[in-house]
Amino acid sequence: MTGARTGSRTPPHLMTLVALSGVAALSMNVFLPSLPGMARDFGVDYALMQLSVSAYIGASAVLQLLAGPISDRLGRRPVVLWSLVIFLLATLGTLLARDATTFLVFRIIQAAIAPCMLVSRAAVRDMFDGNRAASMIGYVTMGMSVVPMIAPIIGGVLDEAFGWRANFALMGVLGLVVLVWVWLDLGETVRDGGVPLRQQIANYPVLARSVRFWGYCAAAALSSGAFFAYLGGAPFVGEHVFGLTSAQVGYYFAAPSIGYLAGNFMSGRFSARLGLNPMILGGSIICFAALAVALLADLAGLHHPLIFFGAIALMGVGNGLVLPNANAGMMSVRPELAGTASGLGGALAVAGGAVLSALAGALLHEGAGALPLLAIMTASALGSLVAILWVIRRERILTDEI
Repeated sequence: MTGARTGSRTPPHLMTLVALSGVAALSMNVFLPSLPGMARDFGVDYALMQLSVSAYIGASAVLQLLAGPISDRLGRRPVVLWSLVIFLLATLGTLLARDATTFLVFRIIQAAIAPCMLVSRAAVRDMFDGNRAASMIGYVTMGMSVVPMIAPIIGGVLDEAFGWRANFALMGVLGLVVLVWVWLDLGETVRDGGVPLRQQIANYPVLARSVRFWGYCAAAALSSGAFFAYLGGAPFVGEHVFGLTSAQVGYYFAAPSIGYLAGNFMSGRFSARLGLNPMILGGSIICFAALAVALLADLAGLHHPLIFFGAIALMGVGNGLVLPNANAGMMSVRPELAGTASGLGGALAVAGGAVLSALAGALLHEGAGALPLLAIMTASALGSLVAILWVIRRERILTDEI
């Protein structure tokens, strides 16, 4: 570990970074089994209530884009603390909302917690170098993946027992716990007072001209895009296509997280040994192959939740291989701009995810089945595979020229 002591504070324990990523992930998906019921409660269409996913993701993209450079300049710690405070106030607003418009306004403000994800990645890059950073990001996200694995299950049970507001109460309680935890443990990892904004701007062209940076961004964005499309469409598919209850949807929502946990474990175990590109390539192939098989099965008339969610679990494995390595790759281009690179990459990922999530919600309707969702996810996974093949090809060309 190479993080420097700042005053009396030291760089955070990895479990603190896991907690930061975990509470951000929980805020995204714990309430998903409640979406159909929330639409009925507010008396609106499912497509409108689905904006609590897609609009939230879009706001997260903007905030990550802004928070990355700010964290490079002012440090990781103040960005995280303010993010958590705003998130807690917005969560209170969602609990008090009595109409869909008010709820959606506060739900979008809840996206203030999104910078916690980029800061956890950037802090790892501050403390570790190269393939070792990819390995440690894999371990951090492996721990974090437990949260989205169990959150929809808990959310479905809470919804049936107490109603959808219980899920937002849970967000508030856990957000407060993490705020106290971070206050006590999150020492600053940015060295020498951060990178001045003028210097950041001077370094942006280097980042912008890098084929590696944009290739890694595309691989991460399109791989995670398949997952974001799933978030937007799976509650509808679960209830209207497979006839599942909200609790059962919550159980099946564990599928991608179980896969993601396994993929992140493999990233933590093998990235330092095998390198970034082979891990990303393997993960992209797994994602595309699993979703393509599920799409073909649906076209053949084989409709069963085990086929659908089984493919989603394998997609999770692929994402667990792609994302830690792609994130480490994009931050390795200019290590002193780790926060900016992480924020820009995260913004592209969630912006694309917002579009795909909204598209999934718009295309899914009675009688459509799971086909539109599977088609979107398969196309996104194919794009991720093409992106990493492009990076590998470009690097081979540069090597041959040298």
